[in-house]
Amino acid sequence: MTTIIGLSGSLRKGSYNTALLTAAKAVAPAGVTLDVRTLHGIPLYDGDLEASEGIPAAVTALKDAIAQADGLLLATPEYNNGMPGVFKNALDWLSRPPADSARVFRGKPVAIMGASPGGFGTILGQNAWLPVLRTLQTKPWWQGRLMVSHANKAVDADGNLVDDAVRAQLKDFVAGFVEFVGQGNVSK
Repeated sequence: MTTIIGLSGSLRKGSYNTALLTAAKAVAPAGVTLDVRTLHGIPLYDGDLEASEGIPAAVTALKDAIAQADGLLLATPEYNNGMPGVFKNALDWLSRPPADSARVFRGKPVAIMGASPGGFGTILGQNAWLPVLRTLQTKPWWQGRLMVSHANKAVDADGNLVDDAVRAQLKDFVAGFVEFVGQGNVSK
């Protein structure tokens, strides 16, 4: 059994990226569990809060889930040609304290995908993640990225992926990442 944490970088109720992860869960190969997570409950990073109260419970739970998973699938929106601040904030918390970062991220297979109502998908937002993933010493899957343009047409008002071409691309993308995860790339 392969377990992948799918982490949505959007807090929006009607998030295209959360919808994309939900659809990914539905097309994942047999024997794969895709656990879709959001960033709800993760506060803004504050070193004083960390010093006085420690790591928040929501952060600890997500860190433990990622550490136990075989892979991490990031579904990133793109804001102002970059990664969303709320998503970067979560990764900043997840890498705290520095002594625990390796347990969570070092050698962890990671894939990036994203959906946007714009015409370029999330290519610049995804590119912005690359130095962060390198710093965290993850093992990015370089062979695949998925960028869904015009997501407002691919996802209906109920959050269902309704574009069959995108669904086929998503199925191939998830299968490719699962294969990458299974090729001895797991850091546990």
